[in-house]
Amino acid sequence: MDIPPGEQSQLPAPLLQILHTNLEGSDWVTFIMLLGGILFLLALSALFSASETAFFSLGPQSIKEIREKEDKASATTIRLLYNHRKLLATILIANNFVNVAIVFLSTFIFQKSIFDFANYPYLGFILQAIVVTAILVFLGEVFPKVYATARKEAITRMMALPLYWLSRALAPMVMLLEKSSKLLDKRMTKKGHQVSLDDINQAIDMTAEGEQSEDEKDILKGIVNYGNIPVKQIMRSRLDVSGLSIDTPYETVLEKVKELGYSRLPVYEENFDSIKGILYIKDLVPYIREKEYAWQDIIRPPYFVPESKKLDDLMSDFQEKRVHMAIVVDEYGGSSGLVTMEDVLEEIFGEIKDEFDDDDFSYSHLDDRTYVFEGKILLNDICRIVDMDTSIFEDVRGDSDTLGGMLIEIQGKIPNIGNRIKFDGFEFVVESADRRRIKRVKMILPEEEKGEEQAE
Repeated sequence: MDIPPGEQSQLPAPLLQILHTNLEGSDWVTFIMLLGGILFLLALSALFSASETAFFSLGPQSIKEIREKEDKASATTIRLLYNHRKLLATILIANNFVNVAIVFLSTFIFQKSIFDFANYPYLGFILQAIVVTAILVFLGEVFPKVYATARKEAITRMMALPLYWLSRALAPMVMLLEKSSKLLDKRMTKKGHQVSLDDINQAIDMTAEGEQSEDEKDILKGIVNYGNIPVKQIMRSRLDVSGLSIDTPYETVLEKVKELGYSRLPVYEENFDSIKGILYIKDLVPYIREKEYAWQDIIRPPYFVPESKKLDDLMSDFQEKRVHMAIVVDEYGGSSGLVTMEDVLEEIFGEIKDEFDDDDFSYSHLDDRTYVFEGKILLNDICRIVDMDTSIFEDVRGDSDTLGGMLIEIQGKIPNIGNRIKFDGFEFVVESADRRRIKRVKMILPEEEKGEEQAE
């Protein structure tokens, strides 16, 4: 039937020009049915997109809570997650079928239904290509996925059973996509894809922005990097290690233990290069009231590690051997220092202090650009304190891991008190030193560092 003249006059003029002439009631019925079909498919597309985000963003704790529930939806959810490739293939295939159907129906509406864009081809293109695509992207992809991040548990419970039956209905296509993805993974694995530590650190900075504190970021970076750090970088130098001579009288041992306050002490003969064992202070407790005791009989065997040993391997050895302390030896077999489990954990979590630790710090912050450090402080710790890249001193540090050692590498000798050493905009002033080592250094940052801080 034709549109009545009274109703035609009420329609906007442009709309009248893009409508087919001589429209009948069946044309409007077809249009409404097609529009309803598009809305229904759009809702399905939104559900599939939300399901993809919901299922694959479940954390370990959420999965554990779902596993503890004994209803059918929870059991089906766990079953789907067990074969995640099949689940992803099912969602992708179903979502693509729905999206293609939406495009097909929208094209039919604009070309075969009540509209006629013969005189307005550009308007037809905008409506068919741009508007329909925008609606599909925002209502079928973006908004559902944003919503799914906040309601992932509810969406997984709602979609678990439909996706399970859908995976069975689409089994041939799901299997084909699953097999092809496995083949692609194997080829990618053979080819290899190297990810550097810098890439991972940058990813942590990008993904953690606004969600985690700086301390949490440092912990994540510590976990990533600590497997690549040698023991030499975190050990305590032999010059800073307190120990006991194996000839020390028992009475003197008790006084030394009380004075130092450590739970374990290395025992040496003549000098630190000849370590005989480790004295555990708890082993002395039963004999604490004795005036004389052969304490040398209760020392435990030492555990030696090379300077090049990585921290992840060291932590595994600590766990396997059930020890908390290791003597670090150099390439010539001499003892170069000592490392404990606490040192390894501090490399990940930052400084750990207990009730027996002193509150003194190995540095002081004078102003925006000036710090005073102890010469024995590790270069990694300086970079962490000043918040700069750990590779900044790589070209001049040589084999040194401490600030004092690096300055000796630069000078080629132990500098005198008051000497100023400049490197790449940094200025180091030796404030205290003796014939053997540098004790205290003032470090002045480059001007650029100050400008960056003020800009922040």
